[in-house]
Amino acid sequence: MFAYIIKPLFIFVLLLTASCDSSSNPVAVEDHIDAEGFVLEVNEAVVYREFQGAITVNDLTITTDTFLEVSVHLLDSEGNEIEHGDEEEEPEGLTFDIIDNLIISVEAEEHEEGDDGDDHVEEHHELGFELTGLAEGSTTFTFSVMHEGHADYTSLPINVTVNLGMFSCSGKQLCLKNCCAATIYASK
Repeated sequence: MFAYIIKPLFIFVLLLTASCDSSSNPVAVEDHIDAEGFVLEVNEAVVYREFQGAITVNDLTITTDTFLEVSVHLLDSEGNEIEHGDEEEEPEGLTFDIIDNLIISVEAEEHEEGDDGDDHVEEHHELGFELTGLAEGSTTFTFSVMHEGHADYTSLPINVTVNLGMFSCSGKQLCLKNCCAATIYASK
């Protein structure tokens, strides 16, 4: 009879101990990037904004054979940009998942090191990527903000429209480097 009481009591105590919140142990607490959304900017103009699960700006358009340098600004619960001053909460970078990589390519920008003028090298931790239009059409991609080996934030699917560029070989556009099948005539 003693074993029937001790065994369940032992299991209960073991489960209770295992389920205790690790926040009581300061060594076990991990800092995370608590983003509620983000803004994508091209030349300081907002082209896409996602906040608390809603897309409020969606104007990401590019032409074929061109690229855009896109900066990513994470937003806190108030919709303000998260400033990264603490190295513990600094994102490691971005990873991407593209639906159709024949239409666009996306490449993360690396962290840059710069000289502040006093022989100190400082690391700039801006998130960004280069978006290249490869072919006419529309596709989507998502990105994840990586931190300590896992994603702290993953975007909703971001729509990108790629239009024909001025120098494409569609037969209706101006062509260079002998890429067109049609002959261009000049008059006197």
